[in-house]
Amino acid sequence: MQPIMVTTSCANLETAQEIATHLLNRRLVACAQVSGPVTSSYWWQGAITSEAEYLVVMKSVRSLFAQIVEQLTAIHPYEVPEIVATDIVRINDGYRDWLLAELHQG
Repeated sequence: MQPIMVTTSCANLETAQEIATHLLNRRLVACAQVSGPVTSSYWWQGAITSEAEYLVVMKSVRSLFAQIVEQLTAIHPYEVPEIVATDIVRINDGYRDWLLAELHQG
């Protein structure tokens, strides 16, 4: 099982916490960290825009990514939500074992 970190961003703290809880309750992620606000600058509809956002960084495994995307797409209020996964290339054994034990693998 390849551990991954999945990141998304939200307009407010309440939405970020709802997303974290939603994915935790389904055991698609073992851990979710909400932080912010951060300032995000990006292209949107032909112009550069800057907004305060909250980040949700979640730990999971690559085999659950499609389900995470499906759930996030269904509940995220953004028209085009950021859903980015990065492979975790180094992880301590104890944390990896805990992570794998907490996820829905069936």
